[in-house]
Amino acid sequence: MATMTVATLARAAGVGVETVRYYQRRGLLAKPDRPANGGATGGVRRYGEADARRLRFIRSAQAAGFTLEGIAELLRLDATKDRPRIRILAAERIAALDRRISELTAARVALQGLAEDCDMSSQGPCPILTSFEQ
Repeated sequence: MATMTVATLARAAGVGVETVRYYQRRGLLAKPDRPANGGATGGVRRYGEADARRLRFIRSAQAAGFTLEGIAELLRLDATKDRPRIRILAAERIAALDRRISELTAARVALQGLAEDCDMSSQGPCPILTSFEQ
């Protein structure tokens, strides 16, 4: 039964109200109709536990590195019939995460070297700042 206001839904899923509205605009979450003539709820849209589960799914998928476009595809897939496609999407995310980890590791190594260079001398410009200017 749909009993939650948008604020209650947002709290239940650990997001802000504007996040709920953003996901609705992006088509990831349905926007329920307002009750006609105000109804018993005073014309306030009501959400159910399925909406909260969907929001939690979206947030979990984002934490795993999926884009909103990727999440939209995941939401369209069937958990049983579409397992091969889901595995492909997961493998693509893993490869993208591995690339990002590699980039971040290289950036860390470079910055660590610059910090050590900066620490070894107090003369002249800081090598950290001069490296950013190039």
